[in-house]
Amino acid sequence: MDAVLREAGLSRTAVRSLGTLDARAAEPGIAGAAALLGVPVRGFAAEELAAVSVPHPSARPLAATGTASVAEAAALLAAGTEPGTDAGAVPGAVVAPGTGEPAAPPARARAVLLVPKRKTRRATCALAASVPVRSHEDAPGARLLPRTHGYIAGEPGSPPTIPTPHTTAAMDMHTHTDAHDLRHHGDAEVRDEKLIDLAVNVRTDTPPDWLRRRIADSLTGLAAYPDGRVARAAVAERHDLPADRVLLTAGAAEAFVLLARALPARRPVVVHPQFTEPEAALRDAGHAVGRVLLREEDGFRLDPAAVPEDADLVVIGNPTNPTSVLHPAASIAALARPGRTLVVDEAFMDAVPGERESLAGRTDVPGLVVLRSLTKTWGLAGLRIGYVLAAPGTIADLERAQPLWPVSTPALVAAEACMSRAALAEAEHAAHRIGVERAHLLAGLAEFDEVRTVAGAEGPFVLVRIDGADAVRERLRSLGFAARRGDTFPGLDRNWLRLAVRDRATTNRFLQALDQALLMGG
Repeated sequence: MDAVLREAGLSRTAVRSLGTLDARAAEPGIAGAAALLGVPVRGFAAEELAAVSVPHPSARPLAATGTASVAEAAALLAAGTEPGTDAGAVPGAVVAPGTGEPAAPPARARAVLLVPKRKTRRATCALAASVPVRSHEDAPGARLLPRTHGYIAGEPGSPPTIPTPHTTAAMDMHTHTDAHDLRHHGDAEVRDEKLIDLAVNVRTDTPPDWLRRRIADSLTGLAAYPDGRVARAAVAERHDLPADRVLLTAGAAEAFVLLARALPARRPVVVHPQFTEPEAALRDAGHAVGRVLLREEDGFRLDPAAVPEDADLVVIGNPTNPTSVLHPAASIAALARPGRTLVVDEAFMDAVPGERESLAGRTDVPGLVVLRSLTKTWGLAGLRIGYVLAAPGTIADLERAQPLWPVSTPALVAAEACMSRAALAEAEHAAHRIGVERAHLLAGLAEFDEVRTVAGAEGPFVLVRIDGADAVRERLRSLGFAARRGDTFPGLDRNWLRLAVRDRATTNRFLQALDQALLMGG
């Protein structure tokens, strides 16, 4: 239970009740856990549990148990018996106010599954909560998605699949001065032009109004120097870590620069294709950088054996930009070694329902450094806010390399606000919504014989291969759409494009434009 609560960024005090099958409600383990937490146990008949539509089981418990319904259904039903929910609403537990926004009292509540079922040798546990639905709004953070909308690994609506074993990736340890433009980012595709943006991975219609108000209110305190203690404590609590394991940064980009400058590394290795800023920062700091190039034929999935044993700093993204591949946490943790720093860029992990496969909050992996960004989900790219999770000694080394007051007061306020339970529930809903819209995009792309997508996309973007994609991208621009070129990512060439997931109407318009662009090329 503690592990599941940590995954959701909550503490034991957030628990209101336990739910289980009625025949198990009196079992000593369950009764003892309830007594320890000081909460009731709510038992439900098997037919009650079977009637609950269970959203999005994750691949790991599906593979381990062959079923994914009991823990999640019990959590949702138990939450639905809490005071403050509407009898006509979808079951769910009322989330305690975190941001204080909006101020109006809730009329009813609907459920959000915060953490899919997690199974260990001794227990299976899932976590459900709900957010209020106001009388004047249809709260987007409060809907359960239909069972048919889930993690996309094949056809829309199909259950998650387990990555199959694959052969080794290519290893290239030369110092690189190749043609890949490591400083090229998606914003360059849309800068100074009025194009529909599929090149930048920031979620649309963000920041939400409540976050805008919090940031605007912080402007009255700009005369004082920034004080990051409250925001740092909020991040620490969200990941159930002590504050000395947290460092706030001006976005993940600053964290990469700090890592390159502050940590000694004789043989750094970056796993590609991935976000290019880590390698650029390492090279700017004078390091000779090796590359592990994951291969298309392997689905761009990690083979831990491909990373050389003597690499003392390894950088990998999860889910990886631009491939949208979500690597198993166990595979990444297998890269850890005594004397090695393992940097995991989780900038898009909050776009994955349940943040499964995350290593944030883990303290048992030696040398682990996890980077998070708040800019993508919350639309804060212009504010620059992210954070690092690592051992206290590593945090201290990075902090010494920072200038004084590196994070502005508005960014600190935003960080604190985005750590609240209500904000986390909203982000979880957005992650589910992205899965639905990604399925629609993938289904549309599958209609084109010329387009090949990377399977198993889990991020808010997909990677596609089209012969002559560079020319297709230019034709798309003439039709009003910006796509992210792929040839600036090591391991990819001019035949790749990255497409951000957008709403259905935008996707439909893009698919029509893509059809035209392909026809224009003959």
